[in-house]
Amino acid sequence: MSLNSQVLDRPIVEDLPSVEANLSYLLPTTDKLFSYAYEPPSGVLRSNGSYQSYKVPIYNARSISENISLDREGFAFTEHNTSVRNFYDEEEVRQVYYAEAKQLLKEVIGATEVVIFDCTLRNAALMKQDINSGIREPVKRVHNDFSTSGGHRRLRRELAAQGINNIDSLLQQRFAIINVWRGIGDTIQESPLTLCDAQTVAPTDLVVNDLIYRDRIGETYAVTYNPKHKWYYFPQMQRNEAILIKCFDSAEDGRARFALHTGFEDPTSPPNAPPRESIELRTFVFFPE
Repeated sequence: MSLNSQVLDRPIVEDLPSVEANLSYLLPTTDKLFSYAYEPPSGVLRSNGSYQSYKVPIYNARSISENISLDREGFAFTEHNTSVRNFYDEEEVRQVYYAEAKQLLKEVIGATEVVIFDCTLRNAALMKQDINSGIREPVKRVHNDFSTSGGHRRLRRELAAQGINNIDSLLQQRFAIINVWRGIGDTIQESPLTLCDAQTVAPTDLVVNDLIYRDRIGETYAVTYNPKHKWYYFPQMQRNEAILIKCFDSAEDGRARFALHTGFEDPTSPPNAPPRESIELRTFVFFPE
């Protein structure tokens, strides 16, 4: 597929079924942004950005999923069966799901090597039952998981921790950070994920945010509103379906480098819908030289 392919035709997009929903965007600021990945000390702000909701159309991309690609829109949708019985069993996820995800990425995007470095479970109900469980609630702010420098820094950190010595040479070849995103419970009806066509994002929309952990500082992108953004989702996602989200790409040759995304309140969700259950695997993928 040509990297110079055009944005999906407007008439085609606007003929798709859609919902109107509020997405939370960062208000422009001159302050250095920060947010804590944990509950900060008493009296310390959790984050310093101000956010505002904008009502936008979110298009159902199921009928055009085969026309959407990681290198153009920045995300992709695929059917992918899993043998995992219990995604809340950490050992089973590591033994079964990690291998499945690595194979998926090698087959779908032609990666020569895949390194999984982060696993996140989301279930708002379970998080509220035990805030120390490590389970999180859906993020409902438009964001990207890594900034440009944040992507490079995380690669160095994770590979060094795994005892890999040829990091400098690996950084010379193209690599990407791909998030393998999947529902792990019943059909997703609440807080579905929406993703923005990377071709509709301007560099000035992205604002570096320091993400403060207990032992380090990462960098993500917060996002300011742009009416040109085109948003898509895959409603009623099943357990045998996955979204690949490009969180970073080291290539600067015109292909998509980031895929903005957020959970959102779907106005068509039934009022008694069970909380969304999902898993994210963040991975480094390396490509042939």
